[in-house]
Amino acid sequence: MAESSNNVVETINRDCHDFKSLLSSSDRDFLVRNNGDQVKIDSLKGKKLGLYFSASWCGPCRRFTPNLIEVYTELSTKGDFEVIFVSADEDEESFNGYFSKMPWLAIPFSDSEARKRLDEPFSVKGIPHLVLLDENGKVLTEEGVEIIREYGEEGYPFTPEKIQELKDLEEKAKKEQSIKTILVSRSRDFVVTSDGSKVPVSELEGKTVGIYFSASSFKPSADFTQKLAEVYSKLKENGEKFEVVMISLDDDDESFKQSFGAPWLALPSKDKSCEKLARYFELSTLPTVVIIGPDGKTLHPNAADAIDEHGIVAYPFTPEKFAELKEIEKASEATQTLESVLVSGGLDFVLGKDGAKVKVADLVGKTILLYFSAHWCPPCRAFTPSLVEVYKKIKEKDDAFEVIFISSDRDQSSFDDYYSGMPWLALPFNDARKSSLSRKFKVQGIPMLIALGPTGKTITKEARSLVMAHGADAYPFTEERLKEIEAQIEEMAKGWPEKLKDERHEEHELVLTRRSNYVCDVCDEMGQVWSFYCEECDFDLHPKCALEKETKADAKEGWVCDGEVCTRAS
Repeated sequence: MAESSNNVVETINRDCHDFKSLLSSSDRDFLVRNNGDQVKIDSLKGKKLGLYFSASWCGPCRRFTPNLIEVYTELSTKGDFEVIFVSADEDEESFNGYFSKMPWLAIPFSDSEARKRLDEPFSVKGIPHLVLLDENGKVLTEEGVEIIREYGEEGYPFTPEKIQELKDLEEKAKKEQSIKTILVSRSRDFVVTSDGSKVPVSELEGKTVGIYFSASSFKPSADFTQKLAEVYSKLKENGEKFEVVMISLDDDDESFKQSFGAPWLALPSKDKSCEKLARYFELSTLPTVVIIGPDGKTLHPNAADAIDEHGIVAYPFTPEKFAELKEIEKASEATQTLESVLVSGGLDFVLGKDGAKVKVADLVGKTILLYFSAHWCPPCRAFTPSLVEVYKKIKEKDDAFEVIFISSDRDQSSFDDYYSGMPWLALPFNDARKSSLSRKFKVQGIPMLIALGPTGKTITKEARSLVMAHGADAYPFTEERLKEIEAQIEEMAKGWPEKLKDERHEEHELVLTRRSNYVCDVCDEMGQVWSFYCEECDFDLHPKCALEKETKADAKEGWVCDGEVCTRAS
């Protein structure tokens, strides 16, 4: 049997693979369908094959399989393409349940050796993985998943020449982009209204069009939809030639209907072009509104923030308009106050620890940290205790300081549980100001800490890194304070050797190095700022440990070691 396996591997490693040697075993010359029928491997001669490595437990596999089924169904009429399922399931029940939805063939689950031996030669390091072979057994590509996602059945017969042809067409389409090349597909030349009526794409020519990528299950999208609907309605009332076409990324018709409550147009639910357009416009965040000008060219890759902040003032979304908005934002920042940041309509307060409403006006003149965080976020939970400690130290020295928690928690209970361990103020859970603050400060991830000075102007958006590096000493987070800290750091190391040899790390010389946080490999204590460091071995020696011998032996007079660092005595 071992000799047989070796022969198979040798066959696989050739330029062209013999299907029978590739897919059979010593006691099996057939593949199976999900109804139990056996199909002779010899019947695959002259066909192109897709070896589909997948498993029921794999989420990305389950999401990709329907795409592959759709392509397979389209190509089945040609009669020269087949897919072979190579399962990574761990039990036969899971295999059968998953395979029951597949219209193609499979290596029997019982033949685990045949399934496993295909992993290495076809570079299966993750799933889903799709290897495409031509009728002679030559590997066309091991990037079948990406090709199916990108081109679908249009990629057939999946040769390098065909894929290059499609890429060239895409490049040409981008250069000659028009509203038709964006929205028209081979099977559809229309978009739809919320009642299902069809509107020819040709009617959008000569208009400014917002291509709105949305998902109803994603709260930021749902919130933004309301804002966009307001702007859309006002522009239409003003007689502007503006239209919105929604590209729904929802997986089901019900979610599509929920997100299609606004009065604009859309691609039909689950239209093949939705994912294609997401790739075409290199979608990276939601919500996204790509602005297409009257000439069909892209005016702006994502005007969502501008629409949210400036409303109809952002129209017509031209480069000149965005330059104008930038100047408006600069002027706004120059006159920014705490009240302009935190007061919105009748919302002019934050919550105190006892649940009382604290007027924003009462916080004017203080240095404020806006803490964007959430209980479900592990980095947030890890950072919060450090911030609590820093908060208490700063408050002991200066009461003109406060932190305001701005929650991204998903429910009131999580908010209450998380906030119970915080000694500062907070916006109420689900407060309408949260989304506008996130947009204003461009919060892309949490935890994030924004420092506002006593005048209300933004000092820094990098307060978290300052707290992590310098703790309470970073207060009040100004450039002047950072320069003082930097001078202190440099002064601290005056007179220290730039390099030294130490018997506790005889392999290499240790170099005096700036290190934000580390654990000394000798005393096991946390260290900051300076370390005698070996990069090759990732070895840290605290200055206290490195210099204490000389200090104790009076070899270096005038040094003081305080348990954390050694500095020159003043």
